[in-house]
Amino acid sequence: MDPQLSEFDSFVRHRTPALLRSAYLLTGDQHLAEDLVQSALARTHRSWSRLHDSGNAEAYTRKIMYHLQVSWWRRRRIPESMPGELPEPRGGGSAADHAHQTTLRLTLRGALAKLSPKQRAVLVLRFFEDRTEAEAADLLGVTVGTVKSQTSKALAKLRTVAPELAELYVLEGSAR
Repeated sequence: MDPQLSEFDSFVRHRTPALLRSAYLLTGDQHLAEDLVQSALARTHRSWSRLHDSGNAEAYTRKIMYHLQVSWWRRRRIPESMPGELPEPRGGGSAADHAHQTTLRLTLRGALAKLSPKQRAVLVLRFFEDRTEAEAADLLGVTVGTVKSQTSKALAKLRTVAPELAELYVLEGSAR
C-alpha cells in the first residue's frame, strides 16, 4: 500500500470521531454532520501530498468544514432539527453522572437548535473548539466584529431559551 494512502487512512480512522462531534455541533443534524465531514475529508485527500508532512492535516480539514458550513448556510435554508445523537467520547461514569449529562446534553441540544447556523458555528468555534475571536473570524471568513456580535447574541438567546444551563455559564466563567 502507498505510504501516503496509509497515513491518510490512519488520519481518517483516528480523527473522524472528533471531526464528527464538531460537525454535529455546527449542523445540528447527524446526517448533515456526516456529509460535512465526508466532504471535508475528500478535499483533504486531494491535498494530502502537501499536508501529510506538515502536520496540519486536522487544522486544514476543520477549516474546510467551517468554510463548507458557511457556504451551505448561505446557499440554502433547511428546516432545523437535531434528530441524531451527539457522538460522545468513550469513558465511564456513575449512573447519576450519566443521567445528569444526558439531561444536560438534551437541554443543550434543544437550546442550540434555536440558534441560527451562524450563531451555532461561532459558539462551536469559540467554546467547543476553544478558538480565539480572530481564529474564529478567519475560519468563518467574517470579521472579528461579526464573531463578537454573533457570540453575544447567541449567548443572550441561550440564557433566554435555556436558563437551566446557567450552571455552565458559571463553570465557564470560573474556568477562564
